[in-house]
Amino acid sequence: MRDFNEEQSRLFIGLSRSVLEHRPMDLQPLIDDDVADAAAALAATLETSSRGVLYEHRPAAAPAVRLAGALRPLVMEACRSSSRSEREAAVVLRRIEQSVRETQAEHPGAPRAYLDRLKRVLIEGRAADEQAAADRERSRLILS
Repeated sequence: MRDFNEEQSRLFIGLSRSVLEHRPMDLQPLIDDDVADAAAALAATLETSSRGVLYEHRPAAAPAVRLAGALRPLVMEACRSSSRSEREAAVVLRRIEQSVRETQAEHPGAPRAYLDRLKRVLIEGRAADEQAAADRERSRLILS
């Protein structure tokens, strides 16, 4: 996220949270490949659309199709509600895909390494931040 602008950072975090909150409909759990495929398909759709061609790219696996379907409204709303262009949203989606692939390369044989990392950073990191804020607030209290 180092080279993202503020809006791209918000979209990245929003999409990442949505990925973590996504619950597959069947018994097959979501894995990193599904996240990468869904992000790649959405990015390709946006890139094609930005060139004036309407074509929906679809991932191959069913869980990735459902994830892409869950993320699509968030991406489209983000493009409509701000100055984001489809190209900027595609950059964010490509970065998600790239992050998944890099994590897979670092942790071969771990099908949920990216999702586990995302959980640690977004959920557990936020809980730690909230606890630190609560501790700071308690330290401000003056007991008499």
